[in-house]
Amino acid sequence: MHILNNPLRGRGLPSEEGMAEGEISLDMAGARALYARCPVAMETPLVALDGLASDLGIAALHAKDERQRMGLGSFKALGAAYALAKEAVAAGGDPETALAGRTYVSASAGNHGISLAAGAKLFGARAVVYLSNTVPESFAERLRGMGADVRRAGEDYAQSLTAAMTDGEAHGWHLLSDTSWPGYTQPPRDIMEGYLTMGGEAGEQMPEPPTHVFLQAGVGGMAIGGAASARLVWGDAVKLVVVEPEAAPALYASVEAGKPVLAPGPVSCMGRLDCKEPSHLALKYLAREADAYLLVSEDEGRAAAERLGAAGMATTPSGAGGFAGLLGMPEAGMRALIYVSEGPDA
Repeated sequence: MHILNNPLRGRGLPSEEGMAEGEISLDMAGARALYARCPVAMETPLVALDGLASDLGIAALHAKDERQRMGLGSFKALGAAYALAKEAVAAGGDPETALAGRTYVSASAGNHGISLAAGAKLFGARAVVYLSNTVPESFAERLRGMGADVRRAGEDYAQSLTAAMTDGEAHGWHLLSDTSWPGYTQPPRDIMEGYLTMGGEAGEQMPEPPTHVFLQAGVGGMAIGGAASARLVWGDAVKLVVVEPEAAPALYASVEAGKPVLAPGPVSCMGRLDCKEPSHLALKYLAREADAYLLVSEDEGRAAAERLGAAGMATTPSGAGGFAGLLGMPEAGMRALIYVSEGPDA
């Protein structure tokens, strides 16, 4: 485990030259209002894990349980499907056919594809999802069962994204990626806006403000949802800790370098966090607002998932990423908030 106290806290990156322009959305109220219009919208529970808090010697531990968000198995239900809902509202007419005739394409290392497939089906569009060869076939089958056209390309997320972009441009498809780069910001901005919903709910559900929020990160979208909402609800007093796999330290390495970098590494068991490059919009915000960055090993990720499972919250090493970070730095008096971001079968 490696911990980096953020040297850029309060200042942000020294330069944004060559980066995607703009900032993340902080419209938490708007995100929640649009989400409430969904026929299957539901608030996910906040669970007090008193036994684990006692074992760790901290004052309190609460977990925001995203394992059954909208019946899709993860927080990602708030992302691509939310972005498509915004487009459907803008298109007007019958929501079920508002996006008919459009094809949306993206790469996915996990649950982003599920959200894209669900949103496309809901609003009458077609979804094409590119998976790398390392993504399990069981996940591909689940996507196909939701009506998505699934295609294999590359040995990692970056290569599958390149294929999605290339084929999407050739066919006139709409790219809906959850990461941002120069010239491509609005769709991922909408996706990250949707993630503010879970943090807004947590802000109302917490019995008292947390001292620490631990947020697992891939390209940084989920971390934005938890971090930005925490700042909106609790201000600067709460400490935000971003947790990544040692095999994919995209944000950690970028903050250390003061600019976005490629952080190559082996394939991680934390597959949904196994992203080697950060979203530019996420990096800009988290470089300024996160208090610390923490890298966890493969064994630490697995151990965290096992420990949460034993406490009645079965999940994957990806879903337990924030908790893995907490296990490395418990403090007496700490009131910790974690997000269990997906179920065990995600």
